[in-house]
Amino acid sequence: MTAKGTATSLPDFNVPDFLARAQRHLHKLPPAHPSADAPRSGDDRYWKRPLTPQLLANARDAAVLIPVIAHSTEPTILLTQRSSQLNKHSGQIAFPGGKIDPDESPLQAALRETEEEIGLASHLIEPLGYLDYYFTGTGYRIAPVVALIAPSFEIKINPDEVEDVFEVPLSFLMQSGNHHRVKRGDEGRSFLAMPYADRFIWGATAGMLRQLYERLYQ
Repeated sequence: MTAKGTATSLPDFNVPDFLARAQRHLHKLPPAHPSADAPRSGDDRYWKRPLTPQLLANARDAAVLIPVIAHSTEPTILLTQRSSQLNKHSGQIAFPGGKIDPDESPLQAALRETEEEIGLASHLIEPLGYLDYYFTGTGYRIAPVVALIAPSFEIKINPDEVEDVFEVPLSFLMQSGNHHRVKRGDEGRSFLAMPYADRFIWGATAGMLRQLYERLYQ
């Protein structure tokens, strides 16, 4: 699905190009906790949620893995569909991840949660860097860890947490034309969505994907 030669001059969506962009633009270490006046990215351009002192002080730390599968033809991004039996965010599309335990780094938490949720072994994961922290409406400060995954991986789903695992082409997710602003009811609030086939990618997951696009491809 290389876009070379098209009228829109899209980038070559291959592993070497992605690695070069990641090397140039990702944080090498987890970013510093932002202040209330920090520049916004991701879906904060769609929904201007203020980073109030209270939100910053009470935020609970979590980490997710953004797994980029190093297929020779074209990289994909691995996503999960959360179990429909969960009390919170059931059935939603998500990255593997969760709360950061005491004395645990964001990377350690992302790797642990990934293995617990989908059985992806850490020796197949090559961490590349970090995006900015992402704040959720439920009070979490998420550290997104971007990583390259060897395509020989095997998945073992934990059915208590995950219902399904699927891949989406990097070229689809990293094109702004596939990023849609959706309004919710009469609240006046909008959120980002990236519908793909029969999957509805939205909310925090779409926001972090948008941030990946803004940092690497915009």
